Amino acid sequence: MTPRLRGVRPQLPLRLAAAVLGTLLGVPHAALTAQEGALPNAFARITEAVHRGISGSRAFTTVEYVQRRFRLPGNEGFDLAIDSVASLLRAAGYVDEATAPPGTRLVYRIESRPMAGDAWTPHDARLTIMGRTVPLQTLAGNLNMIAINSASTADSGVTAPLVDVGIGSDSVFRTLNVRGAVVLTTGNARNVLPRAQRAGALGVLASQTLPAYNQQTKHPRAIQFTGIARDTVNQGWVLFVSRTSYDTLQAALRAGPVQVHALVRTAFARRPERTLVAEVRGRSAPHERFVYSAHVQEPGANDNASGVGALAEMARVAAVLVRNGTARPQRTLTFLWGDEIRSTDRFLKEDSVRRAGVKWGMSLDMVGENTARTGGTFLIEKMPDPSAVWVRGDDQHSEWGGRPIDEKAIVNHWFNDFVRQRCLDRARRTSWVVKANPFEGGSDHTPFLNAKIPAVLLWHFTDVFYHTDLDRIENVSAATLGNVGACALTTGLLLVDGTTAVARAALAELATTAERTLRTQAALSRDTLARGGSREREQHILDVWRDYYLGAIERVPEMVVGPANLAAAIDVAKRRVVRVADQVRVAGR
Repeated sequence: MTPRLRGVRPQLPLRLAAAVLGTLLGVPHAALTAQEGALPNAFARITEAVHRGISGSRAFTTVEYVQRRFRLPGNEGFDLAIDSVASLLRAAGYVDEATAPPGTRLVYRIESRPMAGDAWTPHDARLTIMGRTVPLQTLAGNLNMIAINSASTADSGVTAPLVDVGIGSDSVFRTLNVRGAVVLTTGNARNVLPRAQRAGALGVLASQTLPAYNQQTKHPRAIQFTGIARDTVNQGWVLFVSRTSYDTLQAALRAGPVQVHALVRTAFARRPERTLVAEVRGRSAPHERFVYSAHVQEPGANDNASGVGALAEMARVAAVLVRNGTARPQRTLTFLWGDEIRSTDRFLKEDSVRRAGVKWGMSLDMVGENTARTGGTFLIEKMPDPSAVWVRGDDQHSEWGGRPIDEKAIVNHWFNDFVRQRCLDRARRTSWVVKANPFEGGSDHTPFLNAKIPAVLLWHFTDVFYHTDLDRIENVSAATLGNVGACALTTGLLLVDGTTAVARAALAELATTAERTLRTQAALSRDTLARGGSREREQHILDVWRDYYLGAIERVPEMVVGPANLAAAIDVAKRRVVRVADQVRVAGR
C-alpha cells in the first residue's frame, strides 16, 4: 500500500454505534453486518461454486513463499514472486499467450520493460556491539533494517567506534569528530548520510519514530522500510535500528566508549521490470474486461504478499469453474501482478482500445489480515459516493486518514454496493466482519478511477504492523484470504457473465440497499437535528443520496452484454427509492 496523506481527518458528526442505528431503524445489529435472505437464483450458481472452490490455505502457502524476500520492482524477490505465480497459473491450465493456439480461453504473459536504474536487492545484514556474542539485529529478524539503495560494506563488514550525532545537523558534524566512525542518529537518514560521508564516517545507524497506528511503544522491535537517495559515486549505507536496539546502544554509550561491527550485503543489477498478466477470455465480448490488480512490491506479508497469494488462488478457481462449465464468462477476466499503481496505470494507458473495454477494476491490497493480531478490520474502500462528502455513521475514514471530497466528485454507480453485497454473502456463512470506508486513494484502484472506470479497494486497516518488518506470515489468516478471495472472484465472475438475469437480480438488490441506506441516513439526520443541525443541510444530504441511487439504478444495464430489456424493472426500482426518500424527508417538519 503506497503511503498517502496522513493525519488529515474531517470534522465528524457524532458517530452512532451500529446497535444504536439498529434501534433507530428497527432492525437488529446483525442485519447491518450481513443481510438475511436467500441468495438470488441468478447469483447462486457462481457464488456457491466459488465459495466451495476457494482455498484460503492454498493462498496462504503462496503468501508464505512470497513474503520471505524483500520485494522491489526488478529485484530478486520481486521476480521470484512473479515466477512462482506464473508456475501456479501453468499448473491451473493457463497457457503462455505467445504459444497458445487460437481460441485458447486461459492465457498468461509476462511483460518486461527496461528500468531507468539498477534493481536493488538486500542479501544480508548484521549489527553487533563488540564484546557481545549475539548480534543486536540481523536481516533475518529485521527484514527492513537496510535502507533501500544502501551499498555493501566490505565482505567482512566494518568495525568502528560508535558516535551519537543526535539529529545529525550540519552544526553537530562541525563539532564532532566522526572520521572512521559509525554514527547513530535520530534524524532523517536520507539527509544525515551525505553529511556523515563528508565528515568521513563509515556508515549510519538511524532510529525511527513510527506513526501512532504502529504503536511503537508496544512493538519496539518494529522497523519501517524506507530508503536513501541512490548515489552511484559516493555509495554509502544506512542501517535502521529499532527502538529496542536504539535504547540498547544508548545504554552502552552511557557506560563508556562503544565499538560496533556492521555488515551489509546488497546487490545492484541491471534487470527488467516485469508484470504478470493472466486472462480468462470471454466468449462473446472478449474485448470487455473486469480487471483485478495486486501489487508485488513492498516486503510485507500482508502488504502485499497477501494480495499476490489471494489473486493467484482466484485465478486458479476461475480456471476450474470455466473448464467445468460452471462459469460461462462472456467478457474477459484479467488478473495483474506488478508494481503498485504503475502497472495498472500502464495497462490502461498503453492501449487505448484495451482501455476502452475495461468495465470495472478491483485492487487487492493487504487482504489477508489476522485481525486478532493486527487490529483493524476488513474494509471495502468505496469509489466516491456521498459518504466521502458527508462522513458520518458507520462510513468513517480509516486511521490512515482521508479528507472530505467535493460533492461534484460523487460518481453515481452501483459498484460499491454490489461488491459489498458479495462480501456479505460470504459473511452470512462465516464470522467474517465486513465494513467499508469512504474513498481515500493510495493503491491500485486509483488508476481505474482516474480513467473514469468504476473500481474499489479491498484492504484492512488499522494494521499495527503496516510497513514494518513485523508484517510477517504469523499475522496472516488463511480464513481471511479465503473470505476476500471468494467475494472478489464472485464479483468478477458475475459481472463478466453478462446476463440479463444477473442484472435483474442486482437491480432488485440495489433498490433494497438504497431503501435501507436512505433510512439509515435519515436516522443520522434526525440525530443531527436533535443536536441543533440545519434542516436544509440535512435534507440536501438525503436528496443527494436519493439521486445517487437513482443514477446508480440507471447504470445497471451496463452489466449486460447485448440488449438489457430492463426498462420496466428500472422504473420499479426507481419508484421504490423515491417512495422511501419521500417517507424520510426532514425539511419542513
